[in-house]
Amino acid sequence: MNAKTLALVVAFTVTFFVPAAVKAAEVRSLRGADVDTQDVAPETYRLQDGVALDRAFRQQPPLVPHQVEKYEIDLKVNQCVRCHEWPNSDKEKTVKMSDFHYIDQDGVVRDVVDGRRYFCLACHVPQLDAKPLVDNEFRAAGK
Repeated sequence: MNAKTLALVVAFTVTFFVPAAVKAAEVRSLRGADVDTQDVAPETYRLQDGVALDRAFRQQPPLVPHQVEKYEIDLKVNQCVRCHEWPNSDKEKTVKMSDFHYIDQDGVVRDVVDGRRYFCLACHVPQLDAKPLVDNEFRAAGK
């Protein structure tokens, strides 16, 4: 190993590994807790089941006002579609999926949900009344 390579290895080791223990004591989470003291699960915030939140910007996909953690969504099953697809939404008394979900990439309206709109949680996320990690000045559109 030549002197230049050895110098780089030593510099890398000193820079990244030696001060790691010292730096860990100085690192704080976004909420100000010491990293070493985060053994307790963070406080959770209640999902507001059935309460729709305002949209933050025009054409924002609606937030999901209920739990979806155990929903099965794969190539064969989609529990969202079971309740929200147009023939079932009346029976289930749920919000009907917009017609936009039935339009394929060529602009043809189909009788089934288009494959590009099938994985609901790619756009629609469960709402959560959580405190922001950091303060911000965000204001919803039109407010």
